[in-house]
Parts: sequence; C-alpha cells; structure tokens
Amino acid sequence: MYETGAVAGAGRAPEPAAAGAEAPLAPTARLLPALGAVYRAQLSRARVARIPLLFVATFQSVGIMVLMRGVVDGGQEARAVVAGSSVLVVAFVALNLLAQYFGQLRAQGGLDHYATLPVPPAAVVLGAAGAYASFTVPGTLVTAVVGSLLFGLPLTHVWVLVAVIPLAGAALAGLGAALGLLAPRPELATLLGQLGMSAALLLGVLPAERMPLLLQYARDLLPSTYGVEAFARTFDAHPDWTAVGLDLAVCAGVGVLSLAVATWAYRRAAVR
Repeated sequence: MYETGAVAGAGRAPEPAAAGAEAPLAPTARLLPALGAVYRAQLSRARVARIPLLFVATFQSVGIMVLMRGVVDGGQEARAVVAGSSVLVVAFVALNLLAQYFGQLRAQGGLDHYATLPVPPAAVVLGAAGAYASFTVPGTLVTAVVGSLLFGLPLTHVWVLVAVIPLAGAALAGLGAALGLLAPRPELATLLGQLGMSAALLLGVLPAERMPLLLQYARDLLPSTYGVEAFARTFDAHPDWTAVGLDLAVCAGVGVLSLAVATWAYRRAAVR
C-alpha cells in the first residue's frame, strides 16, 4: 500500500504556483557573449548606411586637409593637420552619429526593448559604440594616407592607427553615447553631438601653437586630443615612443571613464 501510494504520488503533476506569485526571471547573460551579440546586431543594422557614412566622414576630413594645404606648408603644423583630420573621422561617428542614435533610441522607446532582455547595460553601450566605430577604420586609413602624401609626411608608422582608432574611438563613443542618453529630446542630442564634433574639428585639426591660451587648455580636456598627439608624434624621424604610449594610455583611461558614464546614463534612462 505504501509503495503504491508513493508511486501514485510521484506521478502527480506539480502543484501550480500560487496565484499572484511572480515567475523567476532568466539569469542575466554574461558580458562578453552579450557584447558580441549586440555588436553583431548593431553592425548588421548600421551596414545599410555604411557607404554614405564612409563617404561623408572621409570627404569632410580630406577636404579640410586640402584647404589647410594652402595655409600650412609642412613641419609640426602639417603633422597636426593630418593627425587631427584622421581622428576627426572617428569623432564624426562616435560623437555625432552615436549621440543621434541613442537620442532617437530613447525618444522612440527602444531602451524599453533592451531593458526587457537579459543583457547587461554595458554590453548595449559597448556593442553599439563598437559597431559604429568599426565603420571609421577605412575612412581613417584613407585620410591618413592621403594627408601624408599631400603634405609629404612619411607613412612608416601609420600602423599606429591600429591602436589610435579603438582607444580614441572608445573615449569619444562613450561621450557621444552619454550625450544622447542624457539629452531630454533627440533634437538636443543631435545638437550636442554636432557641437562635440565641431570642438574636435577646431581643437584637433588646428595647430595648438596658433591657438589662444584658453583654447589650448580646452584642447587638453578633449579626449581625442591625445589620440591626435600620439599619431602626430609618429611622423618624426625618430618618434618618442614613450610619449606615444603615454598619450595612448590617457586615451584608454578616458575611454574607460567615458564608457562607464555612458553605462550609468543608460541605466538612468532605461528606468524612466
């Protein structure tokens, strides 16, 4: 009798959950797999605008160098123009377009979609920033090569852009994402992104020696400045690699800080 009852009890369906009880949520995905998934999704989404994006960003920087060619002959000023124009391609995407993207995402309720997924906020910010920054690689390389040929600069150390693009891109992308997420309206996010890109243009492309002292201090506060300085140093006959490494380290530190601020801004915007 006891065994029969036990078997019968074992075959019963489990008791239903009490009325009103909440079902347990799925565990949050790990950062790296979630980051890869968001990156691939954003890369596929942004691929539609790849050709116009590359053309506009590259054409703008090359046009600036052509205009500056009539003012700057060579030397340290030419190095600043070429390095600043190359990093400007990154700034165009990371500051301008990323601020617009997150501003529109917040206004259209796209953050609500991401908030329902078991994805860490850092993965959303990093994935979108990485996808948009990936499209800047060809344009940055083309700008650097064209500028070097235009001003007669050596191409020996152009490989340093492999480090400059992701580090300067991370610093600027975090800032652009934060501007888009903190702006109360998408129009204001677009305005802030364009102002940031204009600051990168004026403070990054123009030689620092020709700026007033106040603008030189403002230039030191701009994250892209250290990427510009790192690339500009490599045009020397014997580059100071210690100084290049320090500039890249500053870029990396600012990138971590700005992406952390962007992640905080994402959490703040997602819960509203």
